[in-house]
Amino acid sequence: MTRPRVLMSVLPLLWVLAGSGDHPPRLPAIPEPWWGVTVDSVGPLDDIEEALVSFSRTMTLRVVFDNGMKAEDYRPALVRLTRHAWIMGELMDSYDAKSVHQGEFERRTRDYWDGLKDLVSVWEVGNEVNGEWCGETAEVVAKLAYASGYIKARGGRTALTLFYNRDCWETEDHEMFAWTEINLPPRLRARMDYVLVSYYEEECNGLRPDWNLVFRRLAGLFPGAKLGFGEVGAKKGDKAAYLRRYYGTKVDVPGFIGGYFWWFFNQDMVPNTRPLWRTLEDVLAHP
Repeated sequence: MTRPRVLMSVLPLLWVLAGSGDHPPRLPAIPEPWWGVTVDSVGPLDDIEEALVSFSRTMTLRVVFDNGMKAEDYRPALVRLTRHAWIMGELMDSYDAKSVHQGEFERRTRDYWDGLKDLVSVWEVGNEVNGEWCGETAEVVAKLAYASGYIKARGGRTALTLFYNRDCWETEDHEMFAWTEINLPPRLRARMDYVLVSYYEEECNGLRPDWNLVFRRLAGLFPGAKLGFGEVGAKKGDKAAYLRRYYGTKVDVPGFIGGYFWWFFNQDMVPNTRPLWRTLEDVLAHP
């Protein structure tokens, strides 16, 4: 597997070959399967970097870009982190979406693309979009349409994260499949390179879905997209067992890439002396 540090070392040459300093060439696709973790903060940077480089596999790092922060705020950290991991950038977390109006979101999308397009391999253009807390559905879809259209038009790769909520929705029309079928037209679905599922058992009555059925149905809705988990985690209980179960989940559906993206990476695995870091490394070493 080609490590990202090699990728970054040849980028200046690729810019020259492309003939323009304004539009860098498209970054390579993240090798599959994906083994991902999420950071909701890029600090402490030294510890995050050490935790990533110590894994036996090259990780995909999902970076949550916080509301109120600009792309330039993240650039120094991402320059370092791309030496050790592929980057998936989350434009905005679902809990911030409701407080950001359309114009502000569009400016944010442009700012982050312009500032980080040479470092971010995949852009998560919508996070848990069917969640009731995201705001009015029309506004959610308008933001998703803008970000996916803007980034796709410039050669970027897009990811959409849905929230799996069978029998644990607050309003029935926000159930993942129903919401998607009603609110995302085929043209918009076709813009997604990756469609990912966020799921927390402890928030959904301990339900353990049949993931083959879930992803088979998603494949029908997004026939051109790769599929995976975009967010998993546990706040309590046997976190190690939970982590092993999800990172060990095999889905027999074409295009399934893994992902997983443990949400609590900062809290549970940084620094790499924490026991759960060792648990994940054991999973990576013996998939």
